[in-house]
Amino acid sequence: MLSIVIPIHNEEPSILRLYDRLTAVLEKIHRPYEIIFVDDASTDRSFDLLANLVETDARLKVIRLRRNFGQTAALAAGFHEAEGDVIISMDGDLQHDPDDLPALLGKIDEGYDIASGWRKQRVDNAVTRKIPSRIANWLMAKASGVDLHDFGTTFKAYRAEVLKDINLYGELHRFIPALASFYGARVAEVPIRNTPRATGGSHYGLSRTFRVLFDIITIKFLLKYFTRPMHFFGKLGLAGTTLGGSILAYLFVHKLMGGHIMTEHGPLMVLGGLLLLAGLMMFTTGLLGEVLIRTYFESQGRRIYAVREIRTRRKPPVKEKDRPA
Repeated sequence: MLSIVIPIHNEEPSILRLYDRLTAVLEKIHRPYEIIFVDDASTDRSFDLLANLVETDARLKVIRLRRNFGQTAALAAGFHEAEGDVIISMDGDLQHDPDDLPALLGKIDEGYDIASGWRKQRVDNAVTRKIPSRIANWLMAKASGVDLHDFGTTFKAYRAEVLKDINLYGELHRFIPALASFYGARVAEVPIRNTPRATGGSHYGLSRTFRVLFDIITIKFLLKYFTRPMHFFGKLGLAGTTLGGSILAYLFVHKLMGGHIMTEHGPLMVLGGLLLLAGLMMFTTGLLGEVLIRTYFESQGRRIYAVREIRTRRKPPVKEKDRPA
């Protein structure tokens, strides 16, 4: 069974066309399927259109979040509700062509755990999207050790059991292949079409580059040092202690030889020491915060989103205790 998960936010002009094109492709594949739309608190008529569609198609499910939690949380909500053996995620703005679905599924049928789309021919603006994307993808590949050309696209196919080992936080949905590879998942890349956005504007801009940079630092830490953080902090601590001890030893000898520490070296020493400590404290606090927030959510069994309602015509499965004797 296939589960198609589509997060949306204010995609009213695209929803009906996407639904028609997607169902046409899925009917040709001849596999049982479900389509899950996750409305990330749209302010237009997106939810109303989806609620009407639900009444006509029992294979459709619509999840409405209480507020705008972001794309990662919307995907996590859809993954949690998905019942398929293979889960496919895609955007709701028609920039992902449903006709590319069979190519992604073909890689899953070959034995891969993840088939990741690759927008080989980008149609975005070169300055604000293409160049920053290439730099970010190169950094992501180096940091994660997963050789992909396009981490940013949402258009991917997953075996359901792979996603059970992945917990999504922040904006780490683009790193699912890297996180899954940590558990031994096999990842393949599939060229996909990148069609121009028919209506509306992109929800992403150049400012996202900085958030991606922070995510790269986070993923590098999680993949390499998550189970042994002392190997990361210990190196920094040893380097800082050695450098600080050497400076203090030099100043001590200088003082014994009759030098004046504060008048000759005081201000520069204080400034350098404060800047070094402040930088280390900021980075280590951020990385420790990443670990702590994961511990909090997982230990409490909490999710990073809140569902307002779920619309579907599908009947819930009959539990064993409810079956007639």
